[in-house]
Amino acid sequence: MKIVEQIKAPIAFEMELFEQKFQLFMSSKVALLNRITHYIVNRKGKQMRPMFVFLVAKMLNNGEVSERTYRGASVIELIHTATLVHDDVVDDSNRRRGFFSINALWKNKIAVLVGDFLLSKGMLMCIDNNDFDLLKIISVAVREMSEGELLQIEKARKLDITEEVYYEIIRQKTATLIAACCSLGAASVKPNTAEVDNMRKFGELIGMAFQIKDDLFDYGEEKIGKPTGIDIKEQKMTLPLIYTLNNCSKKEHDWLINSIKKYNKDKKRVKEVIDFVKDIGGLDYAISKMKAFKEEALNILSSHPESPYKESLVLMVNYVIDRKK
Repeated sequence: MKIVEQIKAPIAFEMELFEQKFQLFMSSKVALLNRITHYIVNRKGKQMRPMFVFLVAKMLNNGEVSERTYRGASVIELIHTATLVHDDVVDDSNRRRGFFSINALWKNKIAVLVGDFLLSKGMLMCIDNNDFDLLKIISVAVREMSEGELLQIEKARKLDITEEVYYEIIRQKTATLIAACCSLGAASVKPNTAEVDNMRKFGELIGMAFQIKDDLFDYGEEKIGKPTGIDIKEQKMTLPLIYTLNNCSKKEHDWLINSIKKYNKDKKRVKEVIDFVKDIGGLDYAISKMKAFKEEALNILSSHPESPYKESLVLMVNYVIDRKK
């Protein structure tokens, strides 16, 4: 059994019902919009985010979910999809998960409007059902994701990111959405309890580990859909590189910065940078940090009684670290 199927097993019924409800949430009176949202629904990925919502809710509530849990899962999927649609426009990307992106098929203007439509759908779903606590969780996540992206753009121009700033960027850009999934799951069944913040912290830690794992792919030999060295080509400051810049001589530091600024399209030079980062111990350092975030996340789970849902969450944490793409 594939690991994702194993994780999904205790929430298989909820995930199936969620997909039906989600399609209804997506509907519109505009035929073009329905065509596009139908396309979006049919090219879904692993659906990790709704899985977090249902697993957390069931772990905290003796295996039961509520109608609010379905709305929480739907709103997170709507917002996540909206950000992906907008990202593809910004990055001028023609593919997403092996399919054509919305902007590739329907052009940028329509893609931006579809992203806006999905965002407003998510917000309205919360308002229509008086789920103001869920609305606050998701609104904070959207704000933080935007701030994280802008902070990264601001810092990338100077290439002067410290380790602290790097953590702040990935906390906002990546971890905040997974944190929102877990706190939505908790808030849907145990509103206004300490569990909401506890689970938010759990999700944030997983998100941090997830992003560091993503950064490590840039230095791997495996074929994973994104070419090795792409972060260096795009002048993205990742943890292995930040560690290396802080732990080499001034001459090496200047060579690295010069390589990233001026020779980031030169394949031979990019490979030299990757080899240098490995030799200095940048990868080992990033792996140790990723594992520390993972252990902290598992520690939060350890206070909960054993259940199939907790087991799946433990599997999910380990999957984030062990995944091959």
